[in-house]
Amino acid sequence: MKSKQLPDNLHRDTLAVRVALEPSQYGENSEALYLTSGFLQPDAETSARRFAGDEEGYTYARTSNPTVTSFERRLAALEGTQAAIGASTGMGAILMMCMGLLKAGDHVVCSRSMFGSTIALIGREFGKFGVETTFVSQTDVNEWKAALRPNTRLLFAETPTNPLTEVCDIAALADLAHGIGALLAVDNCFCTPAMQRPVDFGADLIMHSGTKYLDGQGRVMAGAICGPSRLIVDVFGPIVRTAGMTLAPFNAWVVLKGLETLGIRMRAQSANALAVAQWLETQPGVARVYYPGLASHPQHELAMRQQSGQGGAVLSFDLHGSDAEASRANAFRVINSTQVVSIATNLGDTKTIISHPATTSHGRLSEVQRQAAGIGQGLIRLAVGLDHIDDIKADLLRGLDGIQK
Repeated sequence: MKSKQLPDNLHRDTLAVRVALEPSQYGENSEALYLTSGFLQPDAETSARRFAGDEEGYTYARTSNPTVTSFERRLAALEGTQAAIGASTGMGAILMMCMGLLKAGDHVVCSRSMFGSTIALIGREFGKFGVETTFVSQTDVNEWKAALRPNTRLLFAETPTNPLTEVCDIAALADLAHGIGALLAVDNCFCTPAMQRPVDFGADLIMHSGTKYLDGQGRVMAGAICGPSRLIVDVFGPIVRTAGMTLAPFNAWVVLKGLETLGIRMRAQSANALAVAQWLETQPGVARVYYPGLASHPQHELAMRQQSGQGGAVLSFDLHGSDAEASRANAFRVINSTQVVSIATNLGDTKTIISHPATTSHGRLSEVQRQAAGIGQGLIRLAVGLDHIDDIKADLLRGLDGIQK
């Protein structure tokens, strides 16, 4: 059954439920899940053309799958890019990007406030193969500019960062990259296209961990890269086929369904996070709150411009403590006192999640790297979900009560 031709200029909320909704012969009003490892070919000649790439068509699930294609098309529409390609995880997507763009002798400029695994992958693992990386301040454009070299091929930032929610100036970094013929990649995991579209500010590639807000309920692992067809199809496509970092059809289907509620979830969770952040600023045991929606955030105005006036659903806060050991003890006390909030390292779930970055997401970094990234022992990250804010506050207060400046 042929699907309807959608009109142009639809709102992103509509795109999230309508793009790539193509019924089979049964006319279903929901995306089909194709669980198959291989696809029948009508004849040997067609099979040869499809395997050679001379004719469109599905051949083998490691190469492509209709459900995965639907996810890719919908995400690209939401991000405003020509194309997207799925990966098994968000880190798999970053690996795919680096394999496709970098070679021995190339140079990368990367925010030192990136996710810990990203820093390890680019700085350590790709360093083994002759790729050099310079880590710079997330927010100081002059540091990015000073780090550029003739062999710089890629600038890479996430905005806001995990966990301190630092915001970079996407347009300024895009200008720097394009001025030397390099590319700018932006990890848009925290905001998603419901709140922020980096391509509108000049970014070339947009990275996603679909495990987070794109799914929205903590069910599956997934990743993706969005960008121009010349890179998605011609550069990254062959890597997926060869290296096998393929997005599973079932996972793609789950994230497809998650995208349908992305906008409404992000708005609701962002509103909850703002209320919790404002409340935390009034607590005597809290030394500082990191949240782009607060006027106290150093990049508040920039965040409001880039993030459609929303702060996102992730915040962090530092606790008072006489030294690192005391700060860590206070952080563990708050975390262990919770009875409602989930203690886990994921984020993007409808359930509020609490974690201690210094011993989890950034636990494999050296102390020097953690200090450079601003990750102290008294820091707590809170990924705010759809729990009622009064219950979240009461849960945190169990541990915060008694902590003084």
